[in-house]
Amino acid sequence: MKWITRERVKVDRVACPWLIKKFVDPNAEFLFVPTDQVAAIAAREGAIPYDVGGAELGHHGAECSFDAIVKKYNVTDPAVLELAKIVRGADTADKDLTPYSRGLEAIAEGFRSLGKDDHEINAREWIVYDALYEFCKRQVVAKSP
Repeated sequence: MKWITRERVKVDRVACPWLIKKFVDPNAEFLFVPTDQVAAIAAREGAIPYDVGGAELGHHGAECSFDAIVKKYNVTDPAVLELAKIVRGADTADKDLTPYSRGLEAIAEGFRSLGKDDHEINAREWIVYDALYEFCKRQVVAKSP
């Protein structure tokens, strides 16, 4: 399946493709296009839009697109649910939601500043999400009775 979002990725537009590939659609193909072209290209390509205004898989209330994907595709992995809090804090106004959210936002901004294209930023930055996921798995185990 094709998935589409706005170009110039940052927190949510890196976290979402990571989540989609790992937990929703291992064969996913991602398109990053100018904001004003998302709807037209999505219709033409049959792509699922995410993290763009008006999308089902977008920001709703205090939640970000990562949350919307977790809910829509019933991702119940406890570590992903912990990771969702970190991403939400980094990608919304609630920067102090977790102690790690501001750090993730800084890392995402750093990757964005490298001047690479969106596909390369995703390829390079997914290691951060792999590491955070492993960290969250340990957090979940530590909280277990």
